Amino acid sequence: MKASLTVAAPLAIALLAATGPALAGNPIDPTLQRAMQRDLGLSAREVAQYIRTERLAARQAKALQRQLGRDYAGHWIERGTDGSFKYVVGSAAAHAGRAPDGVEIRNTRYSMRELDAAIRQLDATNERYSNSDSAFSGVHSWGVDTRSNRVVVGVDKSAGAMRDGIDFVALSGIDAGLVRFERIDAPQLQADIRGGIEYSINNRFLCSVGFAVTQGTGKGFATAGHCGNAGDSVTIDGLNVGTFAASSYDVKGKKYDGDRAWVSLNSTQNLLPIVYGYGNGDVTVRGSIEAPIGAAVCRSGRTSGWHCGTITEKNTSVRYVKGGGSISGLSRASTCSLGGDSGGSFITAAGQGQGVLSGGPTAVTSCPDPNGYSLFQPLNPLLQSLDLTLVTGN
Repeated sequence: MKASLTVAAPLAIALLAATGPALAGNPIDPTLQRAMQRDLGLSAREVAQYIRTERLAARQAKALQRQLGRDYAGHWIERGTDGSFKYVVGSAAAHAGRAPDGVEIRNTRYSMRELDAAIRQLDATNERYSNSDSAFSGVHSWGVDTRSNRVVVGVDKSAGAMRDGIDFVALSGIDAGLVRFERIDAPQLQADIRGGIEYSINNRFLCSVGFAVTQGTGKGFATAGHCGNAGDSVTIDGLNVGTFAASSYDVKGKKYDGDRAWVSLNSTQNLLPIVYGYGNGDVTVRGSIEAPIGAAVCRSGRTSGWHCGTITEKNTSVRYVKGGGSISGLSRASTCSLGGDSGGSFITAAGQGQGVLSGGPTAVTSCPDPNGYSLFQPLNPLLQSLDLTLVTGN
């Protein structure tokens, strides 16, 4: 990923933005604070304490991963019963060493190496049976939850789905002890209905703008790969603004490495480094520092507006219904989302962009909903793989 490009002037098209290292000293945006208080049940004091914990995680994460080495078992933000927050790092070593002030190092059974290896084995099993539509049809996703130190396999709520999950795990050969099953609604791609700042693909389908980017001297925006293929035309407000330059869906078959794309814009278009607030105040994107599991994340979309939740899984693979195929390398959040929010942005309270919406549950028709969740393409891998530079605000 290249260095970020910072802009300060007002801009014409309400695109979004990301990347930049600064965390300290940036006050939380009022729009995000209100959404966090509403959706996460936090008081203003608890939001402030959460922000301090998120900033601590950003400062310490890389150094602690180096310190723990092969025994590193991931990191997360944890909320106590009293409403307080703590930053926790897992270690599979019997003696992990001393933790910095404010950080807890917690002993775990499995390391991240073991958890990620299990994901690869499950991916390989899914690939072996990919030509059979009925194979493990009750299995929807699998991903790492560092808080429980387990691989979470999401199975359908229908009868017989749990047997599919058990068979899937058994055939993969992974240690069954590191698996936790969870009942979820079937996920679907949310591509062809409105969301975020709306754009049209080939004057037929609608998706949402993600984050403003540049590639060399060219302008563009990042979005979900399933929204279009390279060469597809893009219009905003009836104006032809550009074309898809690259998409992870430009491959044969139904096994996709991520859900990422970028649209190359005409040179006359302007990039605005904000997340559009739909009348609640726009949010400046200040960077793309990856948040840990347990971190609060908010998303904005034309269909459902602002909704917040927490990051619950990473390195998640998902099997989408309705011909969506299998996608690996996603993250999952408890944030509610609806059809029409696809391709839109995920952002933390500190203004750090996290990703673009890929999909959500078929059964959720309004937000908030206790069964709601979102699957999103992480932002930094998108930027790195497509050689994009992010536009950030002051």
